[in-house]
Order: sequence, then structure tokens, then C-alpha cells
Amino acid sequence: MPILRESPYIWVTWLNKLLVGENSCEWTAWFRANHTEYAKVPSTFDQVSWQLQHTALVNQLRERFEKEGKAVLSESQNRFTLRGRAAALGGKPDLIVRSGNTGVICDAKTGNPSASHSAQVMVYMWALPFIKQQHHGVSFNGLVAYRDHEVMIPSSAIDETFINNLVQLIKRVSSKEPARKVSSLTECRFCDINHADCLERVAEYTSQESITNDF
Repeated sequence: MPILRESPYIWVTWLNKLLVGENSCEWTAWFRANHTEYAKVPSTFDQVSWQLQHTALVNQLRERFEKEGKAVLSESQNRFTLRGRAAALGGKPDLIVRSGNTGVICDAKTGNPSASHSAQVMVYMWALPFIKQQHHGVSFNGLVAYRDHEVMIPSSAIDETFINNLVQLIKRVSSKEPARKVSSLTECRFCDINHADCLERVAEYTSQESITNDF
């Protein structure tokens, strides 16, 4: 049975697809932000294969930056929690590369390129300078590394529009009132919230097409 959190906690990867419109169901992020210990739908994702590929790509990136003489923090070293008035925001970038008051936040991706990958890094770029113990005042660029190419994100991408969209999304996801629910096979098939907690969960395809002889 789901347990209500004392206060909302949001993981960055619950937001990035919503920010760029790849997902529409804000309720999923709202449920996760406000509940824990819920029974999850079994995953068919090949975690071991993904982990092997991801680790190899992260190691390549780390070695490259270290050869350039830059300080590199990796994965568990980078886990952060940013506490705001509405909620706590947590994340864990793959690599943080520092050189003085400038830096690069890197995330390695083994799948097909997606706008949400850049959005994820952009949330890190916005959040990390607020972590006073380590990164306060640092200007970060972003880097999404795929197996065959890279996408650079300049610090200027964290503009007023992006910040406003992110903050408003965080407020909706952390609200006491449930966020908008949009159930569809496309989103539900990758969602781990079971039917007992989401009665509108779509488990299989239902055609909305009809046949006519009029054309």
C-alpha cells in the first residue's frame, strides 16, 4: 500500500519528458513525488545490458576529461538534494567536470537521441549552482553524450522561460491536489504505477479507428 510522504520529493528524471512534451501525464510524477512504498509493475527492461553499456560510455568520458587535466566527479559523488518551499528535488548526473568557476555537467545516453535527455541535463545545470557546499557560483554548460555523437548545451539555455516552466511544473507535481492525468498506452507501458493505484492505467491497445465505405 502506498505511504504518503511527509513532504514531496521529486527525482529529476520524473520531470524531463514532461518539460519537453514527450509525456503528458503529470499525475504519474505527482503520485511518485507524494507517495512511496507502492507496489510496482514488474519491468521487462534489461537492466544489466543497459548498465554495461552506460558504464562503458561514462568511463570513456571520464578518461577523456581527466587526460585534459580537469577535475571529474562521477555518479554517486554527484547525488544532490535541493530543498525548496514546495518540494525537494533530487538527482545524480553521471559526471561533473570542474575547472575553476566553470564546469560541464555530462550525462551518457545509450538509447536513441531525445529532447528529454537535454532537458534532464538542463535541470541539473539549473539546480547544481544552488548546492552551496560544492557548486555555488559555478557556471555550468551541459553535455549529452551518445555512442556516436554529443550534444552541447550552453549555460545561456537556462533562461527565464526554461526556469519558469520548470518551477511551475515542480509546483504542480508537488501540490496537494493531484496533477493532470493523461492515460495512454504510450505512457502507461513505461510507467511502474500499478492498476490498483491508477484505475485509468492502459494495459493494452484499444483501437479508436472505424471502418466506413463512404470514402
